[in-house]
Amino acid sequence: MSKIAIKKLHKSEIEIEGELDSEIFESYFTKALKKIGDTLQLDGFRKGKIPENILLSKIPEINILEEMAEMALGEHYPKFLENEKIDAIGRPKISITKLARKNPLGFKIKTAVLPEIKLPEYKNIAKEIISKITDAEKNIIVSDEDLENTIMDIRKSRAPKKHMADSPENDLTPNPSPYKGEGGEIDLPELNDAFVQAMGPFKDVADFKAKLKENIKLEKENQAKEKTRLKIIEKIIEESEIDLPEILIEVELDKILYKMESDITQMGLKFEDYLKHLNKTAADLRKEFKNDGEKKAKFALVLNEIAKVEKIIADEEQVEKEVATILEHYKDADPERARMHAENVLTNEKIFQFLESINHGSGE
Repeated sequence: MSKIAIKKLHKSEIEIEGELDSEIFESYFTKALKKIGDTLQLDGFRKGKIPENILLSKIPEINILEEMAEMALGEHYPKFLENEKIDAIGRPKISITKLARKNPLGFKIKTAVLPEIKLPEYKNIAKEIISKITDAEKNIIVSDEDLENTIMDIRKSRAPKKHMADSPENDLTPNPSPYKGEGGEIDLPELNDAFVQAMGPFKDVADFKAKLKENIKLEKENQAKEKTRLKIIEKIIEESEIDLPEILIEVELDKILYKMESDITQMGLKFEDYLKHLNKTAADLRKEFKNDGEKKAKFALVLNEIAKVEKIIADEEQVEKEVATILEHYKDADPERARMHAENVLTNEKIFQFLESINHGSGE
């Protein structure tokens, strides 16, 4: 048996202090000795075949005790969490307070836990924000100017590009005008039936414009929807009480920097050179993006809590389809991570649909 006491610390951290009974601790002696012995090399003996009495004469007792402690806590720490119903996150910090043969093993374990979240009246928040959407915002119109600007962007994207060799050396900023011809003007392709037919299943320019207008409208509607959703979740986060553990912010910062490094690498640049160009270190960027990391962590926690309260889960059939799509496009993707991603995205979509439906009376 073991005795433990749990103390709550700040920022959703806890300290588990206790002792593992001497009999339990002592039971790891032979296993610890064998584990160390399997890596030991001695003249005249095959690796892993050194007799126990020789091992005891060659290995300092403290090394055996430390290995025993690591094995014992490695096995019993998950049991502490399960028995005490602790939702631990991240790697625990373990310190040994008592370490001796045929004695209890004394320890202190510090770990972050999933924070308690006090949600505000999130249904009322969603209802209020949605009720303030104006008719003009609901009925999105695509103007002729919107259409012409998009067509111009498409023509520019298909204009002959200036060769990279013409760019100044070591310039790490995007080229402002990669489409200019020798005279400095952009040599745009003509907008005609042949041009639009080369881009896709369009009959002619008129058909292309009609379909493009529909796409622009759809995109604007999606942008408006995302803007409203962001307002709702930001307001819910603002009024929520969350004692956020640092480790969750660090996890989000890891993701932000990983994506930035991937984007820079895909542009054909070295991340180290990019940092030099900015005159910054990775640690500087972590400081700069700390607020973003905090927002992302709170975003995930609040949505997770709403899903828990409202018993919202992703549809299994949709999850399977999404996972299949991910694995088809990314052959090296880990199936388990793909499933987690799909479940997360689809659950979040259902949460927002639930919040949006409140204004129409079906979310009460």
